[in-house]
Order: sequence, then structure tokens, then C-alpha cells
Amino acid sequence: MSRTRIKICGLTRPDDVRAAVDAGADAIGFVFYPPSPRNLSFSRAAELAALLPPFVTAVGLFVNPDAQFVAQARAEVPLQLLQFHGDESDAECAHHGLPWIKAARMRPGVDLVEFCASHPGARGILLDAFVDGYGGGGKTFDWSLIPPEPGRPLILSGGLDPANVEEAVRRVRPWAVDVSSGVEVAKGIKDAAKIAAFIAGVRHADG
Repeated sequence: MSRTRIKICGLTRPDDVRAAVDAGADAIGFVFYPPSPRNLSFSRAAELAALLPPFVTAVGLFVNPDAQFVAQARAEVPLQLLQFHGDESDAECAHHGLPWIKAARMRPGVDLVEFCASHPGARGILLDAFVDGYGGGGKTFDWSLIPPEPGRPLILSGGLDPANVEEAVRRVRPWAVDVSSGVEVAKGIKDAAKIAAFIAGVRHADG
């Protein structure tokens, strides 16, 4: 069975970046969405991205950004993957010249197969709970809404934490998992022990 990849999102402090890397995270997410309590300046994100060793991916998260905003982020931060959480079209996501993933806000009535087909350029689809705002709400969604053959690699998000991630991986078998609030002690402040426990849960599910 393939190894489930792990992204820790919404990091704001050097110690948290180091804790995630040391625990075995595959990707680190930096939030560029001003209303979010985890929002970073480009200069701060660049400082944190500089701490990443080879083969740990720096991901920039955006919500309905204008093209100039993403261009500035790319110019100042060594991002390797873009993550879009708003209502961006396939063309808007593809405009920026980096690989990208697209978030689907899951609730009854969402046709995930159709959503995947409407974003053919996405390297993967991130499944998050439908909550007020965009992501980081700490809410799970009904995993039975996920079809067996969505047609794209899936990144499972939404309310994951050390207590439920093992069950989530066993039931859904996603390509990757993504966690933010589930490993925090406060918004934007991660807990090294929770990060380690979360990653241990994923590895245990992988067998």
C-alpha cells in the first residue's frame, strides 16, 4: 500500500516548521488570506520556507486572489505548489505557472466527480468541510460523500486530528491528509506533540 502523504498547514513560527519537518511532514502550508488568523506576510513566509530541507514542499494557500497578489507571493516566497480555496476557475488557477491543487467544500449535494472534471489542471483535489470562511474550521464532513473513483488524487482535510486521523486514512485511503487546527493549541500556534501524534496515526494506518 502506498504511503499517505502529510501536509501541515497554517504554520506561523519557526519552531512549528522544525517540529513538522522533524516529525516527517511532506509539505508545509503557508496561508496568504488576510482574514485568516494564520495569515502571513510574504517576508515572514519566506523566512519560514527557508527552513525547509529538500523534498519538503512549500505550499501557498490563497482564497480568490488577484493575479498580482499571487505573482508577488511567487516572487518573494519559494513556493512549489499553490492551493486555492475559493471559487477560482481552472483557468485562474493555472494562470500562475506552478502546480496547484483545488479545495472542494464538501456537503450533501456536491458532485465530486463533476468538481474534479471542472478543474482538469489540478494535481489533486483537497476535500474540506463546508464552513463559514475558508478552511481551518476544525469541522469534519461525512466521508461517505466521497465517491469510490473521483478521477483525481484526493487530499483529505476538514477536522482531522490525532484522535481521528487513523480511522480517516483507513476508511478513505486518500493520497494525502492535510491538518491545521487539529494540531494547534491556538489559531496559528502548533503543538509539536500533536503534530508527532498526528503523523504517527497516519503511519499506523498505512501499516
